[in-house]
Formats: sequence, structure tokens, C-alpha cells
Amino acid sequence: MVRAAQLFVGMRKEAIARLRVTPGHGRVYINGIPIELYGNEIAREKILTPLRLDDKFVRMHDFKIKVEGGGIIGQADACAMAIARALAAHSESLKSKILQFNRYLLAGDPRRTEPKKPNRRSARRFKQKSYR
Repeated sequence: MVRAAQLFVGMRKEAIARLRVTPGHGRVYINGIPIELYGNEIAREKILTPLRLDDKFVRMHDFKIKVEGGGIIGQADACAMAIARALAAHSESLKSKILQFNRYLLAGDPRRTEPKKPNRRSARRFKQKSYR
């Protein structure tokens, strides 16, 4: 069961989202601004995905998220993970529903950028050969 002002953390790549769930009216704020003004359409859809699984819990709580690091999509995935973890803490049936829907919402996506190799331009790109 989610207690008043409980903190949940979500991570994706370099982005870290800290979610504070408080009793309220179903509003979502990211870095102090309403979700309607945050990022682009794709990012907003990613953030709202776990909220669509349980309307009753969402209508009774406000979600205040502080997110930093990474890009817009990484931040959106981190926010979605934090929200999904809050929903999973609220109900065991919701946890199984979230796991069936998308397992990366609770466990995290293990993919990271590949490190650059010595004597190369990037991780896989070689320097162009000059023959003349």
C-alpha cells in the first residue's frame, strides 16, 4: 500500500527520476510543470502508459516527478518506471498486470551505449583508409 508522500525511483540509461506520490486529484508534474507542457507527444505517451492500467489509484493521488540526466526519451522511460513501481507497491495484482504488459517498466532496460574502442572514431566506426 502506498503511504502518503512515498518516494519511488526509476532509471533508464543516464536518466534518474524520483517520484513522490501524494494524495490528490490525479495530476502529474515533471520538474514542477504539468505533464501537458513537458517534452513531446511521444515522451508524454511513454510517461502516461503505466497510469492507464489503474484509473482509481491515479484519480486519488498526485505524482510529482523530479528527473535529471539523459535525453527526453530516457527521462520519459525513467518516469514511467517510477510510476510503475508506485503502482506495483500499491497492489500485487497491478504488479502482475504491469509485468505482463511490459517487463522493463519494473526491472529496467539493461541496454547501454557501447564504449569507444582505441584507434577508432566511435564504438564501431573505423578511420577511413588513405591509400594514396
